[in-house]
Amino acid sequence: MLTKQAYLADPCRASSLPYWKACRIVPPPGTVLIHEEDFIPANYPDCQDEPYFRLRHNLKAVPAPQLPEGFSPCALSLSEYASHISSCYQDIGVTESELRQFTNRTVYDPTLWIAAKDSRTGAVAATGIADLDREIRKGILEWIQVSPEYRGCGLGRWLVCELLRRMQGRADFATVSGRCGNPTNPEQLYRVCGFTGRDVWHILTSV
Repeated sequence: MLTKQAYLADPCRASSLPYWKACRIVPPPGTVLIHEEDFIPANYPDCQDEPYFRLRHNLKAVPAPQLPEGFSPCALSLSEYASHISSCYQDIGVTESELRQFTNRTVYDPTLWIAAKDSRTGAVAATGIADLDREIRKGILEWIQVSPEYRGCGLGRWLVCELLRRMQGRADFATVSGRCGNPTNPEQLYRVCGFTGRDVWHILTSV
């Protein structure tokens, strides 16, 4: 069993999941999670491999959040969050019911749900959701997305930096993970915002 001490010593190497999830969630049958250092592809010839990066931020030097001109913060309902998140991806999404379950988790913090709209049209342009694990004083970026038509103007950087800023003083570090090879290259965004690390986890599923 993963201990708190082992996790805190090297969070991104110790587990592919945030600590609170690692303590509660068991991978479904036919799924194996292996760190890059332990991964031997020949041992899993009949598995589909989906590698994910895991990065860490020490929250000591967070770039100042700057919301691009023409956009403003906005409050959204759960259904609006779900709709926007799902509109930003071709292969994944989330429902209002699933987001409602998020609000029942011990790591839920309403101040870490943020959004921005196009001030001219009122259209939702970007949304971000993060968790706060108070037990180990850790922040977790969960959902960070910008509508396709608004990408490239700095909204992603604003989302990440604003969430990190809100974690300061309440968390000692933050983590984020994402799919390697994602065409939108979220890893580059996180590194620009101060995340570091080289940990990669392979999610192997039987085919």
